[in-house]
Amino acid sequence: MPHAINKDTKVCMSLAGRPGNTGTRFHNHLYEALGLNYLYKAFTTTDLPAAIGGIRALGIRGCAISMPFKEDCIKHLDGLDPSAAVIDSVNTIVNDDGTLTGYNTDFLAVASLLETHKVSPDLSLALRGSGGMAKAVAFALREAGFKNGTIVARNPTAGRALADACGYTWVDSLTDQRPELIINVTPIGMAGGPEAQDLSFADEVIQQAKVVFDVVAMPSETPLIKRARELGKPVITGAEVVALQALEQFVLYTGIRPEPEQVEAAAAYSRAQ
Repeated sequence: MPHAINKDTKVCMSLAGRPGNTGTRFHNHLYEALGLNYLYKAFTTTDLPAAIGGIRALGIRGCAISMPFKEDCIKHLDGLDPSAAVIDSVNTIVNDDGTLTGYNTDFLAVASLLETHKVSPDLSLALRGSGGMAKAVAFALREAGFKNGTIVARNPTAGRALADACGYTWVDSLTDQRPELIINVTPIGMAGGPEAQDLSFADEVIQQAKVVFDVVAMPSETPLIKRARELGKPVITGAEVVALQALEQFVLYTGIRPEPEQVEAAAAYSRAQ
């Protein structure tokens, strides 16, 4: 049975443009499994300063930050952990007695996945996107030794800035390029969005890729991932990213690192929606 919510229950939350249930189910599952008096709830907002102020004023223990708030939230915080400062992007806020600190666990998750999937840094890559999550992915790639990279972004200012920061090139669209590693870090393919059924890369690009990575987690089987699987390509999914970054958030909020089998069970539960 779920634990009773009372005056001592610690509350954690998320802020996203399109809230989902994945993080909510992951965290609440672990709270129950470990007998912790915590509650996790997903929110969206049209008033980010007020939402961040509410975290501070109401004693919300932690908050996951998703698109499109990863950069805009920074000016409302008291400080940044190095994981967020190096890429100027936040995906996690921790509230320590009214002091709000921004972290970025996306970076750690992506770096871990590149290693566990044994993705060679010798591969040429194209990353589509230039927002906060794209920064985390691009910097993780750079730190992992990927040198031959292209940032594909319609926003020339953000695209060039990210490419320059990582030593990559910028283009507004792929033409005759056929990168070996393709990574989608845009809302294309996201459930509930206007491009939910679209491929984030042209089919001929997917066919030539050696590894396909989609950061979109809703659904875990995006059109890009489905097409890559049909072609027999190795894939990395957004669901994997979400589980790893959520684990690090959980540790920041609670100070407890669950056993691997507990994390695996929570991740499976979060995907069974």
